[in-house]
Amino acid sequence: MLNTLIEFTKSEDGAVTVDWVVLTAAIAGFGLAVLLVLRPKVEDKTVFIGSVLDSAGVDPTF
Repeated sequence: MLNTLIEFTKSEDGAVTVDWVVLTAAIAGFGLAVLLVLRPKVEDKTVFIGSVLDSAGVDPTF
């Protein structure tokens, strides 16, 4: 039983899968952090663009 446990801890099978899971989680976390930082500025610009578009006159007689 002890030998099986030692062999299991030394085995590297599946290590690439764990690496990809950790890498993907890190990228997702970084993306969320960037989103949280940029969200207020994007909302401000969206409101500004909306107000400019609302104030623009549209000539319906093309």
